[in-house]
Amino acid sequence: MKIRRAFAFALLLSTSTIAQAEAQGWNAADWDLADSDIQPADGWVFGKLDNGMRYILRRGERPEGTALVRMLVHAGSLDERDDERGFAHYVEHMAFNGSTNVPEGEMVKLLERLGLAFGADTNASTSFDYTQYKLDLPRTDDELLDTALMLMRETASELTFASEAVDRERGVVLSERRVRNTYALQNVIDSLAFSYPEGRIATRLPIGTQETLEAADAAGLKAFWQREYVPASTVLVVVGDFDPAKVEGKIRARFGDWRPATSPEQPAAGPVDPNYAGVTDIHLDPALDESVTLSRHAPFVETPDTKAERARSLLRSIGERIVDRRLQRLARQEDPPFRGADLGLGDTLDIARSTQLAVVTEDGGWKRGLDAAIAEYRRAIQDGFTEAEVAEQVANFRNSFETAAAQEATRGNDGWAASALRTARGDMVPNGAAEQLALFEGFESKITPQLVLAALKADWPLIDNPLIRFTGKTAPEGGEAELRAAVVAAYAMPVDTAASNAVTEWAYTDFGTPGTVVADTTTAKLGIRTLRFANGVMLNLKPTELERDRIRVDLSVDGGRLLDTRENPLGTDLASLLPMGGFGKHSLDELQTILAGRTIGGQFRERDDSFGLEASTTPRDLELQLQLIAAMLSDPGYRPEGLGSWRQGLPAFFARLGKTPSSAASEAANAILSDNDPRFARQPIEAYQALNFDVLKDTIGDRLAHGAVEIGIVGDFEEQAVIDLVARTLGALPPREPTFRSYDQGERTRNFTAERRVHVITHGGEEDQALLRFIWPTTDDSDWELNSQLSLLASVARVMLTDTLREELGKTYGPEVGGSQSNVWKGYGTFVMGGQIDVNDLEASRDAVLATVARLRDKPIDADLLQRARQPIIETLDNRLKSNGGWMDYVDRAQSQADDIERFVTAKDRYLEITPEQLQAVARTYLDPAQAVEFRVVPEAP
Repeated sequence: MKIRRAFAFALLLSTSTIAQAEAQGWNAADWDLADSDIQPADGWVFGKLDNGMRYILRRGERPEGTALVRMLVHAGSLDERDDERGFAHYVEHMAFNGSTNVPEGEMVKLLERLGLAFGADTNASTSFDYTQYKLDLPRTDDELLDTALMLMRETASELTFASEAVDRERGVVLSERRVRNTYALQNVIDSLAFSYPEGRIATRLPIGTQETLEAADAAGLKAFWQREYVPASTVLVVVGDFDPAKVEGKIRARFGDWRPATSPEQPAAGPVDPNYAGVTDIHLDPALDESVTLSRHAPFVETPDTKAERARSLLRSIGERIVDRRLQRLARQEDPPFRGADLGLGDTLDIARSTQLAVVTEDGGWKRGLDAAIAEYRRAIQDGFTEAEVAEQVANFRNSFETAAAQEATRGNDGWAASALRTARGDMVPNGAAEQLALFEGFESKITPQLVLAALKADWPLIDNPLIRFTGKTAPEGGEAELRAAVVAAYAMPVDTAASNAVTEWAYTDFGTPGTVVADTTTAKLGIRTLRFANGVMLNLKPTELERDRIRVDLSVDGGRLLDTRENPLGTDLASLLPMGGFGKHSLDELQTILAGRTIGGQFRERDDSFGLEASTTPRDLELQLQLIAAMLSDPGYRPEGLGSWRQGLPAFFARLGKTPSSAASEAANAILSDNDPRFARQPIEAYQALNFDVLKDTIGDRLAHGAVEIGIVGDFEEQAVIDLVARTLGALPPREPTFRSYDQGERTRNFTAERRVHVITHGGEEDQALLRFIWPTTDDSDWELNSQLSLLASVARVMLTDTLREELGKTYGPEVGGSQSNVWKGYGTFVMGGQIDVNDLEASRDAVLATVARLRDKPIDADLLQRARQPIIETLDNRLKSNGGWMDYVDRAQSQADDIERFVTAKDRYLEITPEQLQAVARTYLDPAQAVEFRVVPEAP
């Protein structure tokens, strides 16, 4: 297991969209940063109450009119005594279950009425050393902000821990533990025990143990909370669109009378013996990838957050990235020695500095992969790095710093909050992006291959006589001795000097005569400019001031999963791997070097009715981004090396299927609901092994070359400049089909099975795990009113099932409720209700789900329940266009799916007009228990 803390070079920006005052109230000693020579950026407000509680405030306007409230308590699982394991997390749960001024069960309801959805906007998390409470406020009015601060104060000092509430919540906590108790968690547990055999961390997973959770009582939980939740251990972070002085006054009024108290020093996560070496571990599970990890520990060195330390950290990171770049190059071969490999240098909770070399291979390929990875690591330590390798990484860092500085004026609230929380943990001073860039520019000329290698070696243990940890399905023949012998042999092999890789020039700058615009209009609603070029390419533009120096690009190309047929169900399956095949004139590895120092990229993916690429770039790099897109359409490489790692990973992927209840349910449902339509059901592994880029090219090649293209561009740009760039790239391509095909010859048919019955499915996970899921057929999204009603019905059902199955009965950590109406498959939609539960609670959980359905069908819901379900949807709609991502939802297909604009504009009124009687009618129409397909997922027989 790799536990890594952010290095000091990480971008920690501190600026605002408006003029900011100097940082107020900064006392470095309050934040355990007294040895730093760095000052926080303007605009921050820091404070400390007389009782010891601290706070950090920041005005942020992205999204406008919203705020984030975070309360960080320096109490986690490390603070637990042996009989309290899991208590920190249990207390986190109890924060939602009753306090002096908020009765049990009312906190979530209160927030829902105000527009915060449980889980999405209201949440908490517990780690080894901290517990964090989170509220995302959709508005910044006094009522909502006062409520948020009141609830944080209730959590800090007013929880009641009623015995009945503790007992009810026990089932939820145990359910969460049960859901997380998979092969992945067991792997983490074994890794911690092996890597830190004497460390407290190995016995303090935040989820706790079955025994201590079952034995927990109200008195014990309250004692832990009273001991650990004290003002001096608490930091409140509020970031958002408000006057910091006003919020500061509210905090002082709300928390000023919280009585000070002392709390024990948090126990260290260690100890870790730096001489711990030469030990081997083998951990097996049928679902695990085959991997080998080599590691060594060194004593932890406390380093101050200074300019000099940030420079040293930057050098180390450059070296680490170069080694990873070399390993990545090996993994991109047609027959790679490993599927992936990684060199990691990190601090483990202030108890050790660790170096780790991890290799993931195909089953049976561990030795070949280990030889290659060790050789690359030794080559780096022995010979260092080339000027070109260092220059590539320096260019990437320079681009990051420059981009951050250019975008600082519109940084999002989530970024501000993340910076504040790092400061609250004593990790970093939140200085500004401009200073970060200036520090980098002052140091850049001093960066040499020699300094990078020296920094990589300094203070970090070399991997000699390493700890060796193997995971997989079967142990190596010869076991631990064979693993140790293989490592010794790999270190004894001669290592050649690294081969240099020539840098080639970008080959795609000329696509022919620039295209001409033949149509140019602006939508009456939302003001989206829509253009068409003579070659048929559609361009949609929406300049905004929401993100300075950032441009979002979304490409849609006709086709997608609609190209799959029963005869060729996997024809498009490799579409997301198309970029791995590079271009005709450049391999992917060459592209990575060519594009170093540029904000370029994009995730190419297969959608139901199109192929899409989503990218984020800058005004200075938009031309290159558009050239890359045009090259992908006109000259995709289909190079076989792009499938090497994917092909090696197929057996491991199939081995994981069905090893958890959710995986087993999804695999079964895809086949059963579609009556085994091969377009939607998992095919045998042999069918995937037979795939190659020739199959993909035969299926999508025509669409890439001739299919309709629509590109949406949103962000910080001048419209005419963008039009000219598109004209020289996509607009210059050969003619394309002017519209997306209708696919009306049966391609849009997706059946929902007529066989409505109970299906018992088995999974290969833990013996106490089960899953219950009801799935009803509904319809597609063509009827706007019905679509909104089904969506709101799902929200109502989610609230109701959370109230009963989670809060009242304690049967599940998170009920599963959702509605999906397709905009591609005609007449197809589903409505899902259920949850992951204890195998012994199947019948009780089934009764609860059906009782909820009966309530929805038998009579209209009350006004309060409707408000709790509807208000978060209304707030989401109100805030949709406060981000460029939200705008892109309507810009990307503004010509081919123009109705989506009107659908959005009228959505709020539709939701507000929905009545309880309409929801009852929809429930009676679609949620007939006799028409559901029921899945009961239970453990395999031992």
